[in-house]
Parts: sequence; C-alpha cells; structure tokens
Amino acid sequence: DAILNMRLRSLRKLEEMEIRTEDKNLRSELKGIKAILGSEAEQWSKVGEQVRKVRDIFGPKTPLGKRRTQFADAPEHDLAAIEEAFVEREPVTVVVSDKGWVRTLKGHVADLSGLAFKTDDKLDQAFFAETTSKLLLFATNGKFYSLDVAKLPGGRGHGEPIRMFIDMEQDAAIVSLFVNKGGRKFLIGSHEGQGFVVNEDDCVGNTRKGKQVLNVEMPNEAWAITTVTGDTVAVIGTNHKMVIFPIDQVPEMARGRGVRLQKYTSAALSDVATFDSKAGLTWKDSAGRDQAMSWKELSDWRGNRADAGRLAHGLPKSNKFGRGVE
Repeated sequence: DAILNMRLRSLRKLEEMEIRTEDKNLRSELKGIKAILGSEAEQWSKVGEQVRKVRDIFGPKTPLGKRRTQFADAPEHDLAAIEEAFVEREPVTVVVSDKGWVRTLKGHVADLSGLAFKTDDKLDQAFFAETTSKLLLFATNGKFYSLDVAKLPGGRGHGEPIRMFIDMEQDAAIVSLFVNKGGRKFLIGSHEGQGFVVNEDDCVGNTRKGKQVLNVEMPNEAWAITTVTGDTVAVIGTNHKMVIFPIDQVPEMARGRGVRLQKYTSAALSDVATFDSKAGLTWKDSAGRDQAMSWKELSDWRGNRADAGRLAHGLPKSNKFGRGVE
C-alpha cells in the first residue's frame, strides 16, 4: 500500500505541476492581451508583426507564395468541335419548302402529309439527319454552303428562310441540300453543259459566304449534282436528248468550269446521273416509281463526252433522273 500510495502521490504531483504551468502561461497571455487592448501603439505593432509573418510564409519567393502559372500564348482550339460537343445527338427530319424555308422535326418522320406551309408554298424535300449533322447546300451560283443542323429552327411554325443562316446572293437558288457524310465524289454540271467531278471534302467551307467550286457567270448557272456511284455517266438535255459515256472522260477537280458534258444547239443541260454499266440506268418516273434500262437497252445512247446524244425515248418527259445526291 505504501508503494502504491507513493506512485499515486507522484502522479498527482506531476498533474499539479502541469496545471500550475498552464495557469502561469495563461496569466502571462492575459497580461499581454490587456496590454494590447490598452495601447493603440501595441495594437498596430501586433498587426505589423502578423503582416510580416504572413509575408514570410506567402511571399513571392516562398514555396507557397511563388507564382505557379506562367504567361504564354493561348493554345488554338477548334471552336466548332467544342460547340458540337455540347449538342446532344438526336435523330431529326430536315424539311425544306419550295420557297426555301427550312425547319427540323424531332425524330425520323416518314409521313409529312400533316405539315403546314405558308401561303403559295409547299414541300420541296425532306430527309433524315441528326442534331450533330452538317449539311451541304449547292446553289445555282456554283457555291457550296455549310450548315449546322443544331442551329436550324424547330418544327413549330413554318421555320425560317435558309438565307438567314448563309450569305447567299438574292439571284441564287438552291440546287440541292443534303447531309455532309465526307469521302464521296460528286458530278456537278452547269446549265450550259459543262461539269467535272469534285471530292465532297473539297466542297466544305467554313464561312457564311460559302465556297466557290463551279465557276459560272450569269446567265449560266450551276444546275445539277449527283453522287458518283458507278463507271458511267448519263446526261440529258432540255431537248430530251441523252448521251452516255465513261466517267473516266470527266476530270476530277477542286474548282473550275469543267469540261463539256453534252453538246447543245438551242437547248441546255437538264440533269446528270452516274451508274454501274453492269446494273444499268435507273430513274424515277412522274409517279415516283423506279424504272430501269439494262446496258444492252442503252446501246443507242452510248457515245463520248460532248456528243449531242439522241432522243431519250422511254425516259421521263421532265428530263430528270430523280437521283440527286445519294
């Protein structure tokens, strides 16, 4: 018991010493605080001391205070790609009226019979796309214009004029509007019968003013476009004459007037089409039905580029193949 009592007494003695030391420190601190509160000079002295401590810790040369960023030229960013990244990918139907008004409908809508249009206007074309799609517009001035589907107005109302999204001249009109897929080749032709093959990637522009591809001067206009899908070209004129020739007779260019596709005396180019000679030529009649002629049946119209051609018996009187961009 004596030994145990001695140890407990020693522990209590140590605890008493710690309490007395803490009391001494607190009294000293209290004395200092009262001295600061009683003297404005002491207060400012304390403020200065604390400011110096902060400077020593966060000064410009200390690990915490030195600059971690640097000045440099801002890196280049693809703003279009950044903007596109914020667009939610959803299916839409692009609707274009005969007067050039455009709008989009949510989803892929096949039945458009219930759509309303402005007075003296009607449906010109409609096709499926996505909100992230890019469109290419080929105009009679020979230019290609790029449009973002996400920026087109929704299906409510009649839409907006397509000229609000591009700087197309007032005397220019739409030849074709389609989804830009990239990698395809197009055969384009002017009303006077000149044309060439152009890569789809060479048609894409970055400005509202468009990209000049087919060089035309009024009264001549860009008139026809079709996707290159075979080894043979068919050209039909307003005189209902058609000529067929190998596509390798047409040069591939990025821009220019092109070469003569068909010879005319008092007529002009109406439409162009390309096809595989093994499969034959197909077109749509006035009722929208698919019609076709085999390579053997097309023997009367085979020739060379710049030939006048022969009357196209059996083909639509509209002188249109109805193929366009596929």
